[in-house]
Amino acid sequence: MELKKQNKCAAGLISERFPEVTDIAIHMSYYQNGSNPLLMVRKVNIFPSSYAYFKMDCMIKGCEGGGFDLTPVVKGMIKERKKEKKGALDCRGKLEDLAGDHARVEYEIVIRYGKSSR
Repeated sequence: MELKKQNKCAAGLISERFPEVTDIAIHMSYYQNGSNPLLMVRKVNIFPSSYAYFKMDCMIKGCEGGGFDLTPVVKGMIKERKKEKKGALDCRGKLEDLAGDHARVEYEIVIRYGKSSR
């Protein structure tokens, strides 16, 4: 928990890292292998006062070193000034009893930008 807090602080604030961004909405659906694959649906709103931290933990109990890092996706969108993107990421964490493809997240990211000369 302490390491996660340190990583968030190290990421900086949206307003500092990406001053042109007014808000980011990330819609995610978490899936697991099994008879009931949809584990959770979640929407995260990120504002200029939020940390520029886009890594979500794996929701599967016992997963070590896994999760879903949306940082490259968000940074790429901002660099190209894209407003929307959909995709999916697989968890690469390790579980003793489960295969490497035990969980995935499907995401839709919407970014709004302030007015600029671009």
